Amino acid sequence: MTAARGGQDHARGTGHPSRSGAPARRPGRYVLGMAADRPGGPGAAQRRGAVITAGVIGGVAGAALTGHRGARAAGLGALAGAAGLAASEAVARARQRPGEIPPLWQRIVVSAALVAPLGWAAGRVTGAGPVAVGAATGALGGLLGIRPQKVLLGPVFGAAVGGVLAARQPPVPAPVTASTTMAAYRVASALVFRDAQVTLLAERVRAEDLPFVVPREARSAHVGTGYVRELAGVLGGRYTADAPDTGIVASVDELAGPGFDPAGLDPLVREFYEHTTRFTLDIDPQWRLWVRPGYLLYRTLVARPLGQANVPMNQRETQRGIRSRIDTITPAGSGTVAVRGWIRSFADTDEPIYVGIYTTYRHRGRGYVSVGFPLPQASFTATLLPRARPGGGLVLTSRSEDDQPGHYLAYIDPATRDLTVLAVHGFAEQLDVYLAGGELQAEHAFSVFGLPFLVLHYRMHRKPASPAP
Repeated sequence: MTAARGGQDHARGTGHPSRSGAPARRPGRYVLGMAADRPGGPGAAQRRGAVITAGVIGGVAGAALTGHRGARAAGLGALAGAAGLAASEAVARARQRPGEIPPLWQRIVVSAALVAPLGWAAGRVTGAGPVAVGAATGALGGLLGIRPQKVLLGPVFGAAVGGVLAARQPPVPAPVTASTTMAAYRVASALVFRDAQVTLLAERVRAEDLPFVVPREARSAHVGTGYVRELAGVLGGRYTADAPDTGIVASVDELAGPGFDPAGLDPLVREFYEHTTRFTLDIDPQWRLWVRPGYLLYRTLVARPLGQANVPMNQRETQRGIRSRIDTITPAGSGTVAVRGWIRSFADTDEPIYVGIYTTYRHRGRGYVSVGFPLPQASFTATLLPRARPGGGLVLTSRSEDDQPGHYLAYIDPATRDLTVLAVHGFAEQLDVYLAGGELQAEHAFSVFGLPFLVLHYRMHRKPASPAP
């Protein structure tokens, strides 16, 4: 339960000793592995399904790669491709340890196989040559890599590979160009970008083993401003919409630890965190130019239909007015708030900007803030470490050598409530709340793979006092 986070000191788990399959580790971060599957268990069924799927992919790829030699060659190619990729998948899955994803070499082979029929289709429909097919394949590989540097590298690298293949006589068929380009790009990318972008942190583990993950998912395809009300219907307890005089944390004292003494906070900063609803927020979003086209596409296709993570594009848009409220859930028979949902929306239409579930927890003498953003059957969590800022301000950051802060994407099993969690290392953020000239201000900065892409500038003003009745 989210309520268990506040004010408690959670010992960091390392998995259950009774489970077989020791979890993989790396310095500063641990991995909780899943329990080893019994023969015939669900894990074995998943492995069989993966091998069959790989066989189908290999068969289609083999036919595409050899089809230029005739129908008989395509048939033999399909058989060889199916057998070869199914065998490599079986080997990869057999060597896969609990809590790990398939090895890189198998992921490269599968990706090369997947693009073979795409190359065949491009050659048949457009007559594109090796350079064009290589550039398109490289662009696809770059986009799937997400990292901006990969997006830029992909088409250039692919065109270069296509140029080399174009010099051969006879010309290299389009499916061969596509597969060769993808395999070469994936190998080069793995050598150049050696730091992991996303890693599997835990698979099918209990929520209480991962206190830095907020296990609050959306139960439909739309999150929206009514999320906390719908959650109250599931959890039970007293739901309060737009709770008066409520903060995103119960007390900043819960965050005390090395590097942060709450006694040093300016009273106005403390009041903002503990009584957030007393303030109005003026927002000035500043997006970097390079990210704007991609964000506009994401916003149109994902954020608005989802009703989540729909950040304004510019200050002009915020002039529509931003409504900020905190909805709460209090368990029956208790006076302590268990769920705090900070909801922001456009004032004129109540179109959601974001819905965040704010929690705190303690671990080894430190306090942390975790913010969960519900997604369909999943949650994206930002866990932030508090640091003191000169002048009585407070910094919350995901940049730390500590093993708790970071960003985590969790799938929540609807039947068991177990979590499968990815650590998203390439995403970072920092929220800096401070006083400037007696005015409460904040800067919320975001970066992806080391590239800054957004800063939200805030000015907070105390709301006018309500007239006496």
